[in-house]
Order: sequence, then structure tokens, then C-alpha cells
Amino acid sequence: MQISARGDYAVRAALSLAAAYPSLLSTQTIAAEQDMPRKFLEAILADLRRAGIVRAQRGAEGGYALAQSPREVTIGAVLRAVEGPLAGVRGLRPEETHYDGVAQHLPGFWVAVRASLRQVVDEVSLADVVNGRLPAHVRRLTALPDAWEAR
Repeated sequence: MQISARGDYAVRAALSLAAAYPSLLSTQTIAAEQDMPRKFLEAILADLRRAGIVRAQRGAEGGYALAQSPREVTIGAVLRAVEGPLAGVRGLRPEETHYDGVAQHLPGFWVAVRASLRQVVDEVSLADVVNGRLPAHVRRLTALPDAWEAR
């Protein structure tokens, strides 16, 4: 899985909103706090608003806030709002792939990859990350001997 700048910024902006929940934050505040371009952030927040993850309030005291409690919003939901499906194979969903010959069982592998990804991104909430309390099964993954090694 490759996380684009858009996905990274979206998660970081959502974490800022989670830490401030239920208060509103301006785009200027989030951009300064997370060191990201304000115009890019505005486009990302628009995607998150369309997905129902954040709400916007206009006016002098306006800004953005999470539409739900940080415990209710997963990292996966934020990523999907700005990136689309997380596990694609040449633009197809894993279950839509089909191969002949020696690769005929590959769709099952792609589905397993997606399922393992979901076990992390869909089971970790914004509150988990803000509070530094990842679920036990995710913490165990970070403790694997080669988890922090580049490959």
C-alpha cells in the first residue's frame, strides 16, 4: 500500500480535528500545526466533508470539526475519503481479478492482502492514534523484529 501526500495530509488533519473535538479548527490553524499547504488542505477537507467525516461552519468563528466522535472515525474511512479503495489491482477490486494458468489462485491472495490491510486501518480510530493506544493486534505488528526495517 502506498500512502500519497493527500492521504497522509488527510489523516494528519483528521488527527488535529480529533484532538480538538468537538471544537472547530480553521484551515489556517490545521495547516500551521501540521506544516502543510493551506490550499491543498482545503481541497482535502472538502473531500472529508463530502464523505461525512468532517463538518464545516462558515463565518468569523467558523472552521472544521469532526462530524462524529474520534472513537467513531477510523483511519481507513479517512483514507478512503481522499484516496478511494485502498487495495486495488490494476484499477480493479481484488475480487474482480481473474487469471488463468499458474496465476489462477492469485485473486485469493489479493483478497487476503486487502483483508489484512483492513484489520489495521479499519480497526484503528482517530482517538486510538491521538491517545497513543493502538489496539493490541496492531501494537504486536509494530513489535515484529523486521517491522521497522525498509525493504
